[in-house]
Amino acid sequence: MADDPFQPRFAADAGLLPHMADLANDRLLVALLTEADYRAASFLDQRLLTDRIGREWLAWDVVPDLGPAAAAPHFIFHIGHVGSTLVSRLLADTDDILPLREPMLLRTLAQVAERVDRPESVWSPDRYRQRLAQTVGWLGRGFAPGQRAMVKASSVITAIADDLTGADGRALFLHVPLARYIETILAGEASLAETLAQAPARMARLAAQLPDYPVALWQLPPVTRIAMSWLCEMATAQRTVPPTDPRHLWVDFEAMLAAPAPSLAAISSHFGLAADAARIDAALAGPIMRQYSKAPEHGYSPDLRRQLQAQAAADHAPAITEAIAWVEALAKRYTRLADLPVHRR
Repeated sequence: MADDPFQPRFAADAGLLPHMADLANDRLLVALLTEADYRAASFLDQRLLTDRIGREWLAWDVVPDLGPAAAAPHFIFHIGHVGSTLVSRLLADTDDILPLREPMLLRTLAQVAERVDRPESVWSPDRYRQRLAQTVGWLGRGFAPGQRAMVKASSVITAIADDLTGADGRALFLHVPLARYIETILAGEASLAETLAQAPARMARLAAQLPDYPVALWQLPPVTRIAMSWLCEMATAQRTVPPTDPRHLWVDFEAMLAAPAPSLAAISSHFGLAADAARIDAALAGPIMRQYSKAPEHGYSPDLRRQLQAQAAADHAPAITEAIAWVEALAKRYTRLADLPVHRR
């Protein structure tokens, strides 16, 4: 794969995906995918690497830089467990979109960005910016002329959203009000375990944004840690994809579920897509809305989501009230948090 013909082939072939990085050895694992692989994959992470997926490690500098003229992808950012995979699947079903869901290389870039100004950083700030631009170009390739790539990032990537979208890129940011987020996380064992595991990193990121941050993670009970996670991601998005910028469309996923057709039309319009009402209606009437988007073999629906949220709200009412009060107190202390949708339902 690393001989001369690889260079022009890579530039033209979206099937060659720079999948993950080995920072210690400055190399990339390039995986060979079909368009169907992209469309089926809920996660472009280590779960992608089954025996049938060809791949090879290459020195980072062997993989060609596509340059400033490379097409950039659209981006979907979110706070986690707010329908981003569903929206990605719907958009891919209504237009000529190549979906890239949670490409693993972006996680590496976010990890580098956290330390890029510190002594232990493996890259200089200039190298970070150069390689981030390379990565955006790589993720922007399609399989056919006119096909637009759309990256559905993992929630932690919102921290570098402004670096990824650049001056001209458009982005969607999905969120829900605080109470709904807490209920959603509490409704699933896997989502609860994941959110609590990510709490230390989110606490550090939130504390870095708020001067004289007054609390430590160990002081917070589990449900309040969920609320802190919501607050971290919302405050991060305020900074990196501010809703006052017309390049960024903020969508409340709960409101979208209440009116899916006009919401999907507005998202398509924001990205300049050509999806018409008939294709949107067909996508919404199809199986996507009746499946769990991250594992389509399992059934799921907006009605079931609401039932699970209501049960979680009933089971954990005092802890949810305490968690919301904790966020309200911080919003009074830091005026930049005052406009976040703590109570909107």
